[in-house]
Amino acid sequence: MKNRRGSSWTLDAEPWIPAKAAAHVAEKLTAWGCKPPAPLEDVVSFLVTAVITDGSRRISVHVSEQNHHVLILALSHQTPDTAVDEDVLPTLRDLGAVSCGTENSSEGRQVWALLGLTS
Repeated sequence: MKNRRGSSWTLDAEPWIPAKAAAHVAEKLTAWGCKPPAPLEDVVSFLVTAVITDGSRRISVHVSEQNHHVLILALSHQTPDTAVDEDVLPTLRDLGAVSCGTENSSEGRQVWALLGLTS
């Protein structure tokens, strides 16, 4: 993450983790002097919930900020056994994501969303 601020957390894949992850991201944005956008909690919770369903014991959440946008990525560290839920991307857009995506990699499934920030 060259030339931008970033942070990440590895978390147990437990039912209470989506709210904890959202709090971590909001605290980090505030520490960077950014006002967390209104849909932040819902978007982070949705991203984390999506990757928890892949069945991994741990997930990670990554956040970076650049040019008045915040990128939040959740990684399952496991490729899902079943097809990816087709509602993931439309739901993220409905929640306020400027852009979003999902892909399977050798590290597991990644689901990400980009949100606009105000100073």
